[in-house]
Amino acid sequence: MPFDLLHVGPLVALAHILGVIAACHAILNTRTSQGAIAWAVSLVAMPYLTLVPYLFLGRSKFAGYADARRVENELLRTRAHPLEWDTHASSAGLPTQQLGVRLVHSLTRLGGMPFLPGNAVRTLVNGAATFEAIFDAIENARRYVIVQFFIVRDDALGEMFKDALIAKAQQGVRVYFLYDSIGSFDLPHRYVAALRAGGVEMHPFATNRRFVNRLQLNFRNHRKIVSVDGERAFVGGHNVGVEYLGGRPPLSPWRDTHIEVRGPAVASIQFVFTEDWHWATQQLPEFDMPPAAPTHQPNEKPDDQPHGDGMHCLVMPSGPADTQETCSLFFVETINAARERIWITTPYLVPDEAVFSALRLAVLRGVDVRILIPSRRDHRVVFAASKLYAYDSLRAGIRIFRYQPGFLHQKVVLIDSVAAAIGSANLDNRSFRLNFEIMVLTVDRGFAREVETMLLNDFAESREIDRNEYRQASALRRVLMHVARLFSPIL
Repeated sequence: MPFDLLHVGPLVALAHILGVIAACHAILNTRTSQGAIAWAVSLVAMPYLTLVPYLFLGRSKFAGYADARRVENELLRTRAHPLEWDTHASSAGLPTQQLGVRLVHSLTRLGGMPFLPGNAVRTLVNGAATFEAIFDAIENARRYVIVQFFIVRDDALGEMFKDALIAKAQQGVRVYFLYDSIGSFDLPHRYVAALRAGGVEMHPFATNRRFVNRLQLNFRNHRKIVSVDGERAFVGGHNVGVEYLGGRPPLSPWRDTHIEVRGPAVASIQFVFTEDWHWATQQLPEFDMPPAAPTHQPNEKPDDQPHGDGMHCLVMPSGPADTQETCSLFFVETINAARERIWITTPYLVPDEAVFSALRLAVLRGVDVRILIPSRRDHRVVFAASKLYAYDSLRAGIRIFRYQPGFLHQKVVLIDSVAAAIGSANLDNRSFRLNFEIMVLTVDRGFAREVETMLLNDFAESREIDRNEYRQASALRRVLMHVARLFSPIL
């Protein structure tokens, strides 16, 4: 026993010394004070449990990576941006009386991309509709296809996707495929090898370039983008896996939303992909410029075509290399712009203080604030933290609904009766500061009504929660929720 203590004692002391060092590092490098406190307390109090996770999840502001990515983005936006950025189209005929001139100016400056008129957008309200439209677009591709997903699985849907892309590549169509190396960590090498052998240019989006910390698991690319010939682009919450078609009990049926975009905004979406592709490969993909107006394939049915052709769209990319905290500020600005209602659907309700304050102020202005979240969990800690934020929201007058049929994964924001944003960003710190995301804001009353109808159907299949749920929860469950919320800045 004395011999064991002689060995254990120094190890315990070493762990605490390393924990204090790591805590100091977290205080100096973590982007938010809340995150710094969460890491520092856990590293000092429980170094045996948190030192290893900090190696993988900490250092969220990794200067070398962020600076290098920022420099690349600035160069690309100066030298290789779409031609539409050189015109005055983004400021001509804007419905500024609906959203406000200040919001238009702030969002274009925040995202570095213009509001563009002349677009057509439609909602794809489930996995079947989304992948039917994507496969149709790929089948009709004539020049190139770009694909980017956070998760790609080698399952039935993944096989269909692989076969479709190889078939187009063998027809001489250029195919670019980017996947996140962390989100698709279990994607087998044979899947990637088959695509490359079939003529598809396929690469992982990774953070282990040269000087970058090879243990870093943050800076994930959470975007989902498909674009064909510069004419049709798809953005939203779906990844490539059978669970997104409802094939993963007990989370099924899976509730998610994508959009199809046609028009000048497609160029902006493609440019977001270009920035990511250049980071991963140090090369620029070869794109033809998209047409000036939306085009429709001759064999498409009317119901397959996006509605309207005069919608203003703003593509809002965000990520940890941004000078500003783009994603969080985007939510703050859209919430502040609401005068009648702000409806948000998100799988994870872990807002930062700025977004939560904006939501509470919206209630005080008399805005109808509703948030739709899942009733089923896919991550225990995040779900527990979300429950406590839901109860805090109720006390502020925010209405919280839980979707009942299955897991809700969609990311939608409806602003008054004039605008809606759909994309990949969740209402949590990981989307706000750690992931690369993309949202598309569409300003059009007809599209807003379409999104409103979709959300009303979702609310009809949901249950509104009240404060009694928290009061009736056991003491242990309430303690666990509060403990989970302590880690919300790093979730």
